[in-house]
Amino acid sequence: MKKINNKTKGYLSCIALLFLSVNLIQAQELKLVNSESSLTIYGTSSIHDWQEDAESQTGKIVFSNLETGEIEALSIAIEAESLKSGKSGMDKNTYKALNTKKHKQITFQLTKVESVNAKGNGVYDLKTVGDLTIAGTKKSIALDFKLTVKGAMATLDGEKKIKMTQFNVDPPTAMLGAITTGDDLTIKFKTTFK
Repeated sequence: MKKINNKTKGYLSCIALLFLSVNLIQAQELKLVNSESSLTIYGTSSIHDWQEDAESQTGKIVFSNLETGEIEALSIAIEAESLKSGKSGMDKNTYKALNTKKHKQITFQLTKVESVNAKGNGVYDLKTVGDLTIAGTKKSIALDFKLTVKGAMATLDGEKKIKMTQFNVDPPTAMLGAITTGDDLTIKFKTTFK
């Protein structure tokens, strides 16, 4: 009886090790590569359209299965004061509106993958939901993007329209209110993970 128990334990240990190995092979974590990623915010004002580029991003993506585009976790953080327009006055107004002294980062945290549609050649269309936090206000948003997987590299491409006031951010003004910024923003991103 003791020999059977030891044999059974040995088989169970081998099976458990096999399942663990398969899960470790399939699950893969990749880190955001800031130098190969871009995020641009487009907006309007009473005198001209404008844009700001994020110069500093960090994050990671975890795949439960890289080969099928199945994402287990995704988190991205943008340093709020790394948003640059090329005009220091505009940047100061942006940082003031975002209260960057108190809220250093803009973050996105995936909460749900609603669908993964394989397009072939490592390309997938994803519909997801996540928490976007801007200036300390967190909102659940739908975010659709294209995922491209090549070897151990993944790229996310997409865009999202939001309103500043959704996040309790008052659109910045300049010249004592003579110049006003529109509430609507479009965020376009191409994020690379390796």
